[in-house]
Amino acid sequence: MAQVLGGITTSHIPAIGKAIDEGLQDTPYWKSFFDAYQPVREWLNEQQPDVAIIFYNDHGLEFFIDRKPTFAIGVAEEYHNADEGWGIKPIPTIRGEAELAWHICNELVDQEFDITICQEMKVDHGLTVPMQLMWPGYQYDHIKVIPVCINVEQHPMPSPKRCYDLGKAMGDAIRNFDKDLKVVVLGTGGLSHQLDGERAGFINKEFDLYCMDKIVNEPEALTKLTVRDLVEQAGSQGPELNMWLGMRGVLNPQLTVKHSNYHIPISNTGAGLLLLE
Repeated sequence: MAQVLGGITTSHIPAIGKAIDEGLQDTPYWKSFFDAYQPVREWLNEQQPDVAIIFYNDHGLEFFIDRKPTFAIGVAEEYHNADEGWGIKPIPTIRGEAELAWHICNELVDQEFDITICQEMKVDHGLTVPMQLMWPGYQYDHIKVIPVCINVEQHPMPSPKRCYDLGKAMGDAIRNFDKDLKVVVLGTGGLSHQLDGERAGFINKEFDLYCMDKIVNEPEALTKLTVRDLVEQAGSQGPELNMWLGMRGVLNPQLTVKHSNYHIPISNTGAGLLLLE
């Protein structure tokens, strides 16, 4: 049967991809941020997962404001990044895990989740930046990916509780999949940041650290928050915490924190990194 090895939280800021493209990892602004990922990379190298399930949000590339599914899951054999922008060179294709993805989708529909199933799907920095952080030098051709896209751009958005419940249902589906696969789950985005309006540049370190603690020890506390709470406490992009809750729902209730780091600011964002086994 498939097994879930653990979960990782990570930022997906597009400026990270630009820094990687320009080789800026050891410059004063970026060094401490990138150095924090080394223990996670070592863990991934030791564990050698077969599949990475990545909770992320699309930033208007695949799903623009004219069509914004609440939950969308990719079941394709491969995914192309169409979000280079910033003058960044194209990156290698990401391989998909279609069989497990279809199994998860069937199980979710049986559990009365209304999802959009994507047999073709472009991905953006929300997914590709985490891939580059976990496997530098584009060394990710050995791992297959299932993208799970959550709407946190256009209201109405799913509640934190709904995203956590989605993750729990996905965890059940993964563990009853009849193949020996090792799965790692990534919750991307955040933490607090606001990119526009009167509070542009807003960061709430106290709330970020609260979320990093609760996501480990008491995720149910975060499910009591509303989307409005997230916007007020963490900025207009604060609802990206929903991707973390989706990831956490997949994991077992009891886990071990193997690595933790919080860094501000990176591109006006509070960046939280957790490795949960």
